[in-house]
Amino acid sequence: MESKDLDVLRTAIQRFVSLSEEEWTMLTPALQYRDLARGGDWIREGQKELHVGMVLEGNMRHYYTRDGEEKTTYFYFENHLVSSYFSAITGKPSELTIEALTDSRLLTFPYAHLKSLYDRSPKWERFGRLLAEYVAMGLEERMAGLLMMSPEERYLQLLQGNKQKIIGRIPQHYIANYLGITPVSLSRIRKRLGEK
Repeated sequence: MESKDLDVLRTAIQRFVSLSEEEWTMLTPALQYRDLARGGDWIREGQKELHVGMVLEGNMRHYYTRDGEEKTTYFYFENHLVSSYFSAITGKPSELTIEALTDSRLLTFPYAHLKSLYDRSPKWERFGRLLAEYVAMGLEERMAGLLMMSPEERYLQLLQGNKQKIIGRIPQHYIANYLGITPVSLSRIRKRLGEK
């Protein structure tokens, strides 16, 4: 295991809690690498989530399928934790698919191991709570955007917010899908904004 990869994961976890060396080493024996080729799946709808991963390299997207139509709801980049979190917590099959949009490399650990740390360490239990709060806030923000904002407002939010790497690194048809519009509608919005 390369120390720079361990540092990336530890830094991400320490955005939630500060871990001592002893607390950090409670996780490290469970860590493994996982490589996904472009188009490969972290998890497919109907599978049970068993792991949590940290994206070291690559882009991934998170989507639901309804009546054969994909609905993109999230993108993952380097330094993002990735999981079908509700499936991991409940043990039920995932309702979403997480797909690699580029060749991707991840550092992973079993969710069951993380859950066991909750009982062994107050810091790890705090991490679990804060991570759940972070996921809940992201879901509420996404839901509010879809319900309260026009597609153009959602696109402007991408341009101006902390999600600008979506514009630079994700294919346009996936951005349109994420915004809930067709690629043609996205082209019209971009043209209109370019004229302003």
